[in-house]
Amino acid sequence: MATLNVNGKPVSVDAEPDMPLLWILRCDLALTGTKFGCGVGICGACTLHVDGKAELACQLTLSKLRPAMKITTIEGVQGREADAVRAAWLDVDVVQCGYCQSAQVMAACALLKATPKPTDADIDAALGNIVCRCGTYPRIRAAIHRAAGQAPQG
Repeated sequence: MATLNVNGKPVSVDAEPDMPLLWILRCDLALTGTKFGCGVGICGACTLHVDGKAELACQLTLSKLRPAMKITTIEGVQGREADAVRAAWLDVDVVQCGYCQSAQVMAACALLKATPKPTDADIDAALGNIVCRCGTYPRIRAAIHRAAGQAPQG
């Protein structure tokens, strides 16, 4: 048994040490907002926060996690950045198919926390590993600028 801090609550997990956090969240804790994409750390569909930083859940095994680490999923993300990103996502009508959106929102929230007034280059670097086949990247960028309180650059 291991104890993790997920969305501000301690949870007990009975899993093998090499089990990816992605599957612990989805299968053991029924937190399905974190999506499976590639499983090898390149698509970004499983982006969540660990201690406030964007991380890939498919690359974090139970053995790498500690009870003091604060794991936040799309179901638990809160705060000024999260509120601004959610509002901007709706205002700009970002979502098309929606599959990657939880990861996009998580990456955007982490970016705005670290860089309150990001440039287009900052946004591209922070969200660059996420594969969106719908191609909503221009709307994602516009929404992040809106959430940051700035007019879109470009």
